[in-house]
Amino acid sequence: MTPHDPEQFNAIREGVRALCGEFDAAYWRAIDERKGFPEAFVKALTEAGWLSAMIPVEYGGSGLGLAEASVILEEVNRCGGNSGTVHGQMYNMFTLLRHGSEAQKRYYLPRLASGELRLQSMGVTEPTTGTDTTKIKTTAIRHGDKYVINGQKVWISRVQHSDLMILLARTTPLAEVRKKSEGMSIFLVDLRDAIGNGLTVQPIANMVNHETNELFFDNLELPADSLIGEEGKGFKYILDGLNAERTLIAAECIGDGRWFIEKASAYARDRVVFGRPIGQNQGVQFPIAEAHIEIEAADLMRWRACAEYDSGRNAGASANMAKYLAAKASWEAANACLQTHGGFGFACEYDVERKFRETRLYQVAPISTNLILSYVAEHLLELPRSF
Repeated sequence: MTPHDPEQFNAIREGVRALCGEFDAAYWRAIDERKGFPEAFVKALTEAGWLSAMIPVEYGGSGLGLAEASVILEEVNRCGGNSGTVHGQMYNMFTLLRHGSEAQKRYYLPRLASGELRLQSMGVTEPTTGTDTTKIKTTAIRHGDKYVINGQKVWISRVQHSDLMILLARTTPLAEVRKKSEGMSIFLVDLRDAIGNGLTVQPIANMVNHETNELFFDNLELPADSLIGEEGKGFKYILDGLNAERTLIAAECIGDGRWFIEKASAYARDRVVFGRPIGQNQGVQFPIAEAHIEIEAADLMRWRACAEYDSGRNAGASANMAKYLAAKASWEAANACLQTHGGFGFACEYDVERKFRETRLYQVAPISTNLILSYVAEHLLELPRSF
């Protein structure tokens, strides 16, 4: 028995599918070819209220949970789209919602719900620290009614298509804190004011059409009320959003996996070689069937993570395991789909190679599979910390 009954989300699935039907494969193919951003799709998704699903009703949203949000992003990918262009607003909003002041929530959440503002970006990763977040070097020093930011971030997504960014910076030097996870703080940066006034954005070309950037902070001044929550508690705050992020990414991978399986199955039924459909051959059948089994198993862990998160329990282990299983399963499904299509899998017109590249990202980001294994070994199996 699953923590959620998947049937209860059918209305959401149908609604998202109807919207995605207006943005067909040709639309996404054209966006990918020109390394563009799907502005029309993001606008439509926002206006339909899907991106404000988890914003409470009193702030202009739908007041839904992580489970519903995960279905929305899953369906976007299952329909052949790319949720990586919109998922940031889903999980970045958690930091503001859970730890922001009432004044911050009253001002920003309704504007996020309406689409007036976008919060698609989170600045955490740095060139010399990677996932060793406690060693970040970007600093935020208080001077009167301002914080002055200096440092560097890398692999920061959607900065060029966002109005706001969640920023993690060290407010107390590492040498002066009792625990290395202390002394970091969270800020809400208005990118419209910051870029060109202490913040420089350098785009990073990459193999996926995923807008990502390197950021340089040179005495960027932020108003003191940009601070979210208490000074020094930022690392703890970030973790809330990261568990939501990993669960949502798992759902996206499940959507990808189902797209690959459906695509491969349809092609295997129709493609005739040596007088018979290639899908009649076990050598073709079995990898597709195996991919289906693994996606279905990953889906169960997704529902467990959603149930824990939405009930207020610690979803760290389930979120990590869901992301691991789903990313692995979607990648195996991608390989099976490409192999089933043979040479045609490399042809852009079939969309397999585009989705193949997109789903490969999640073996590495937003957390690598190796880090998840380390988490499970330490926190669930009580093995010695490996790093």
